[in-house]
Amino acid sequence: MLINWDYLYNLIGIKDFIYFISSPSIQETLFPIKLVFIFFTAFFFCAVIYFYLNSSYLQYQFLQEVTEFFSKESFELKKFNKSWKKIKKRMSSGNEAELKLAVIEADDFLYETLQDMDYDGTTFEELLDAAAKKNLPNREELLQAHQMRNSIVYEPGYKLDASEAKRILSAYETAIKNVSLN
Repeated sequence: MLINWDYLYNLIGIKDFIYFISSPSIQETLFPIKLVFIFFTAFFFCAVIYFYLNSSYLQYQFLQEVTEFFSKESFELKKFNKSWKKIKKRMSSGNEAELKLAVIEADDFLYETLQDMDYDGTTFEELLDAAAKKNLPNREELLQAHQMRNSIVYEPGYKLDASEAKRILSAYETAIKNVSLN
């Protein structure tokens, strides 16, 4: 069975519609509307490119993989080393205020790491409980360190000696390595 396409086009009226739409008079009338649509298309395309470049999506999807490929260490390890170097620098000063700040930053760093690893919980203790189920052997030591951190923050006259600060920071370092690098 052969289909007569010309007959079908004429029957539906598609051919007439195409001739009508492509006629110069209609094209001249639709030209301003076409310009408006071209303008909006260009504007939204530029907006998408702008927001795409200014978001962190590229960093996490592309730059992270490129960085890992060309460096000897993973992106997470590099991030950990950078943050931990800052905390150790505060620790090495020996100043009590810097030691307190180092403990607070280490506590915050562990909290952020636990959140980034998608452990369930909203408080520090809940996050520790969730992480302890998988790979956090020093939970009790971390709870004591967090209590000491709270004492530093909420008690203005709290005294912190260097040996205690080193012990606390060592616990935080072990926990962060266990959680983020495993």
